[in-house]
This record gives sequence, structure tokens and C-alpha cells, in this order.
Amino acid sequence: MNAPIPNDPVVKFTDVALGYGDFTVLQSIDIEVRRGQVVAMMGGSGSGKTTLLRAATGQITAQRGTITVFGRDIADVPGEDLRELRQRMGVLFQQGALFTDLNVFENVAFPLREHTCVSESQVIERVLDKLDAVGLRAAAHLKISEISGGMARRVALARAIVLEPEIILYDEPFAGLDPISLGITAQLIRNLTDRLNCASMLITHDVAESFLIADQVYMVGQGKLIASGTPKELSASQDAYVQQFLNGQPDGPIAFHYPTSPAFTKWLEQHSGRA
Repeated sequence: MNAPIPNDPVVKFTDVALGYGDFTVLQSIDIEVRRGQVVAMMGGSGSGKTTLLRAATGQITAQRGTITVFGRDIADVPGEDLRELRQRMGVLFQQGALFTDLNVFENVAFPLREHTCVSESQVIERVLDKLDAVGLRAAAHLKISEISGGMARRVALARAIVLEPEIILYDEPFAGLDPISLGITAQLIRNLTDRLNCASMLITHDVAESFLIADQVYMVGQGKLIASGTPKELSASQDAYVQQFLNGQPDGPIAFHYPTSPAFTKWLEQHSGRA
């Protein structure tokens, strides 16, 4: 793996607490994501991984602490500036979110047509270049209904990088893929990070593939940052949570039940009287 170029973090969480309403999902979160790095955010279902992605894109604000994106405190970025800031990001959604009434080419071309004023010849050149990067140049003319699930994920990835973003955020990029497509997608993430010299932030629970391509791993659970380090460092960790997650052990500190919150207690009190 290429060593990241020393620079300021593209995304930085400093003593951050995140949640919804009165319920705090995560607290005391410190994270850095830099250019040239693939950074994996890992944890069990309901641990708060996707909450981290929402916070990094400004969909939710921190209850405490500071989140800086491209050197700016995202909580203080006004609407129009936030829109421009988001244009410097690429997002690969878990289900792809492709437009079924557009073909492969037009799906990838969509961000260029919406956010730039480049000529049609430049649109064609850029889209075919990005489709070539994911191995689907010759599929440009196909309808979305004519391609497989793994191919659709690669089309969505081409669309996420067509504006050559400075950071790409991946929401469960390996979910639902067969072993071959999974391996292809993992290597594409690594290769595109190196090619574009961008930052890549993965929200995932896939240990094997993530550890093959990640420079840094942050593991969340029990409402906090449990561990962080390189894949090698985490593999050697003796922390009970880390070992339970990495080895898929049924018994350990990871609880099966969703934690009780003040909002649930209030809801239960309201509904208990109706029984």
C-alpha cells in the first residue's frame, strides 16, 4: 500500500458525541482521515457506523465536540457553502441508488450534467474514463436492468468518482456481493484511492476484505470508540470486544439487545397505560 502524503486531515472528529434527540449513540470519538488513505469504520449492527457517515457529510450535527471537513467546522458551514463542500465528496450508497430509467452512461454522467458546465465531448471522455477504471467501459450503453448486482455497484462507484472528489464515503460497499465481486470492489477502492490521491472512508463490518486494503481502522461499539490502529495492530489486540468482532464470537461484550434510551422509556410509559 502507498504511504499517505503528509497533510492536514480531510475529515477530523475531535471529542465528538453524536446522537438523535435525547439519545447519544456515540461519544468521545476522535478520528482522522487523510488523502491517500483507506480508513475503515467498523462495528456491529446498530453500533453507530452510519451515524459517523451522516456526521461527516453534515446531515447531523455533533452534540459535543468538533467535526472539521476540508479544514472547516461543518457545524458552522451555511447552506450554499455546505452544498459546495459536498460536491468535493463522493458517496457510494449501500444500494447503489442508480436511476433505473437511465442507462449506465447517463447514470455516471448525471453529476457532471448537474454540477458542471463541461462540453458534451468532455462528458463522454470523463464518463468513459471512469467506467474504464471500474472495468465497465463496454457496458456504457446497457440499461440498469441488464446488468448484475455486482456490476451495478461498480457503476455506482464510477458515478461517485466522476467529479474526482477529494474524499469518497462508502456505506457498506461489500454488502450482498458474491466473493468475486467483493474482491473486485475492494481492490477498486484501494486502486482508486491511490489513483485519485483522495481519502476513502468505509462504513463496513466486512473484516477480511477491509483489512486487506485499509491503512487505518476505527472500531466503534458500546457507545464509544473501542479501538483504532492498523489492521495488523487490531489483529494482535487482546481487547475482548475487538476479538469478539474480528472472530465472530457469539459470547462477549457486544450486547444483543438495543440499549434503552430516555425516548424509549417515555414512549413505554405512554403506552403502558393503554394496556
